[in-house]
Amino acid sequence: MKRHLVSAADLSRDDALLILDTAEELAQLSGRAVKKLPTLRGRTVVNLFFEDSTRTKTSFEVAEKRLSADVINFSAKGSSVSKGESLKDTALTLQAMGADAVVIRHHASGAPARLAQSDWLHGSVINAGDGTHEHPTQALLDAFTMRRHLNTGLGNDLAGRRVTIVGDVLHSRVARSNVHLLTTLGAQVTFVAPPTLLPIGIEPNSDTGAAGWPCEVSYDLDSVLPKTDALMMLRVQRERMNAAFFPTEREYSRRYGMNGIRMAQLPEHAIVMHPGPMVRGMEITAEVADSPRCTAVEQVANGVSVRMAVLYLLLGGAVFADGPADAAPRTDSVENAQ
Repeated sequence: MKRHLVSAADLSRDDALLILDTAEELAQLSGRAVKKLPTLRGRTVVNLFFEDSTRTKTSFEVAEKRLSADVINFSAKGSSVSKGESLKDTALTLQAMGADAVVIRHHASGAPARLAQSDWLHGSVINAGDGTHEHPTQALLDAFTMRRHLNTGLGNDLAGRRVTIVGDVLHSRVARSNVHLLTTLGAQVTFVAPPTLLPIGIEPNSDTGAAGWPCEVSYDLDSVLPKTDALMMLRVQRERMNAAFFPTEREYSRRYGMNGIRMAQLPEHAIVMHPGPMVRGMEITAEVADSPRCTAVEQVANGVSVRMAVLYLLLGGAVFADGPADAAPRTDSVENAQ
């Protein structure tokens, strides 16, 4: 693996399976009376959040504490950033404090990559969501959840599975990370959305020769449901919108919302996913959200295991493909660490 996790596109199939298999072993901790491992004792992890977050920030903090790391939560609000401090000066301050890893969430696309490519920090950088670019750990926990339901077993990928992602693809970093990771794991991805909520260049262009994204595109949700193994509903991100991308909420819900009638069109083994937070009555009805086939709550639990795996592999003393690690040797397996 590389020293940083900035994009899901940076993960090879072997990297992704290593994370998923490690997360599967670490998930066994949730059933123990004492859920902590001493693996990252003495390590300092900073959660650097320039955007509001509940699930991601809490999930990373729980993962870090279960691995016995020292955790520093840094929020842009009420900090020197609100007084005009730059990202560089913030990073240099964290480096001076001895940060071994920085988990960063930023409103600007590319901020984690800038941090990782600079010499401001000597530790690992983990992207917890940047603008409309990517959210790699969300894609990993989604793949983890899909594998548990569809292709159970260590070492298994998602080959042969069809994943349909519905909604605001244009503004979704979750969609971008998922199309990279799921394709790497062998799944076939289909995006379903109104044309106004699809990015330019997603489809192949015969005039320019652009290849487009590694996915299929459909504007008709009902036509793809019968052949879907995992259906992922995306939230309409009003906070990133600056124009009218669809006529009304009622019209959007009628054409692209998930309800009980549409859920009945799915194969019996299919699951319904949502990265959260859910807007009930908009992209998903309460009937579907509360159904046993909806994995939204399970995804939150799986997120802790996946983020523990990422931290364990990056900070536990791995030898990285893009440079040496300044860490103590990691134990050979999770079992030995217990």
